[in-house]
Amino acid sequence: MSVSDSVDIFVIGGGINGASVARDAVGRGYSVALAEMNDLASGTSSAATKLVHGGLRYLEHYEFRLVHEALAEREVLWAAAPHIIWPLRFVLPHHKGLRPAVILRAGLAMYDYMGGRRLLPPTKTLDLTNDITGKPLKPGYRLGFEYSDCWVNDARFVVLNARDAADKGAAIHVRTKVTSLRRDKGEWIVELDGEAGCQTLRAKLVVNAAGPWVDQVITGAMGKNGVHNVRLVKGSHLVVHKLYDHDRCYMFQNSDGRIIFAIPYENDYTLIGTTDEDYDGDPKDVKISDAETHYLLSAASEYFARPLTRTDIAWSYSGVRPLFDDGASAAQEATRDYVLKVDGNAQTSAAINVFGGKLTTSRRLAESVLEKIEKMLGVKGKPWTKKSTLPGGNFAPLAFDAEVRRLGKDYPGLPQTMLHRYARLYGTKARVLLGARGDIASLGQHFGADLYAAEVDYLVAHEWARMAQDILWRRTKLGLRVSKAEVIALENYLAACR
Repeated sequence: MSVSDSVDIFVIGGGINGASVARDAVGRGYSVALAEMNDLASGTSSAATKLVHGGLRYLEHYEFRLVHEALAEREVLWAAAPHIIWPLRFVLPHHKGLRPAVILRAGLAMYDYMGGRRLLPPTKTLDLTNDITGKPLKPGYRLGFEYSDCWVNDARFVVLNARDAADKGAAIHVRTKVTSLRRDKGEWIVELDGEAGCQTLRAKLVVNAAGPWVDQVITGAMGKNGVHNVRLVKGSHLVVHKLYDHDRCYMFQNSDGRIIFAIPYENDYTLIGTTDEDYDGDPKDVKISDAETHYLLSAASEYFARPLTRTDIAWSYSGVRPLFDDGASAAQEATRDYVLKVDGNAQTSAAINVFGGKLTTSRRLAESVLEKIEKMLGVKGKPWTKKSTLPGGNFAPLAFDAEVRRLGKDYPGLPQTMLHRYARLYGTKARVLLGARGDIASLGQHFGADLYAAEVDYLVAHEWARMAQDILWRRTKLGLRVSKAEVIALENYLAACR
C-alpha cells in the first residue's frame, strides 16, 4: 500500500473537539486531515443538553477555572454563530429542604461576576406566585431566581466547524475509520478504511479526539496495552410534548443532589435532562434505561403541577461523556474539564490525546491543543478564532430577527415558518441553499414536514450528509415530524444520489 498524501496534522474524531482543532489548525496555516468513523457529531456531540453555559453546578465541585473559561466563552460563541446559538433565561425555583436560598443567591452572584457579560442580562429574583414562570409549577414554589445562559444546536455546531475547516483547506473524511497508526522516521503512517476505500497517508502529528473511543484508538490503532484514561458517564434526555407556553427554561434541584433542566425544544416540545451514571459498554450501543426514564419523569413531576407520564414522551436520546478519570467517587462529581496528554515528541512523532471537554469550551480546548502543536511543529499563524464567525453566522448576535426579515424579502413566495427554520439552521447560507428558487414547487420532492429535495441536496453537497438519520436527527430535527414512509422515501432518494 503506497503513501498517497502527507499532512502536518491528522485529527481522529469528528465531534466538536476534533472539528474545532481541525478548524483552528488549518486557519493558522497547517495542512490538516480529519477522519470520523461515522457521521459528524454522531456520538457525544449530538447527545448533549445543548447548552453553551458556565456550568452553575460545577461551582459546588470547585471547578472555578472551568466555570470561568466557559462563562467567558458564551458571548464569544454566540457572536460566532448567532443562527445556531442564542440566549436563554433559566428559572431556578427554591426548593425548601434542599440548597438554602442564600447559597443559591451566592452561587448566581459568582456566576454573574465571573461571566464577563456584555449582552446577556444578569440574575434577578422572582416571585413565582405572580410571575408567568410560576404558573406551570406546583403552588408551593414561591421564590425563584432567573439567570442567563445560551442554547446551541449541538450537531450543527460541529458540522459548521468542519465546514469552515474544509473551506480553509482541511480534508474531512466521514465514515472513514483509522485502522492503524504507526511511527516511521519521525512521522506517523496512518491507514484508513472508508468511503474512498483503503488509503494511507503520512502525518507529522496526530490529534486523538475520538471522544468515548479515545482509549480504543490508543489500544487498537496505536497498539498499546493497559490503557485507561476515560470514565464513561451516560447522560439521557427525554423530549416530551410541550409543557408550557412561555420561553423560559427551568433548572430543577433534586433530592439526590443532582439537577435537571426543562427547556423549550423545537417549538412544540420540552427537553428534559440529564442523567449521570457510569457506563460500561460500547458507546455506540448507549440508550436510555427504564430507570432513567422513571428518574427524569419523577424529577420533573416534583416541580410541574401536571405530573408527567410515559405517554408524554415523543423521543428520547442518550450519549456517553468521555470524562477524564480523576477517581471521583460519583459520576456527577467527575471533572468536566478537559485534559490533554502528549505521547512522544517532534523527533519521534507525537500524538496529542484529548480527554473530556464540553461544547462550550471546545474553541478554547482547540487553542490549548494548538499551543502544544506549535511547540513541536513550529508556529505558522496566530490564534484567530475568537473574533471569527462560523458559516452563515455573519450577522450581529442581536440581529437574528432582522436576518429572518431580510430572507423573507428575498424569498416572498416561501412560507415564513420555513424561512425561519432555514435562518436558524443555515443563517446567511440559506441563500446558497435556495439559490433562485422562489416557491414551493421549485424545491423539488417533498419528504414530509417542510423538508424538500433542495435542502437534502444542499446537505449532501455541503455538509457530508449521507443517510436519512444524518439529515433528520443531526443536520435538522425533522425526525420528530416525519412518518416511517417519508423516512423510507428519503432513504431511497439518498441511495439514488450515491
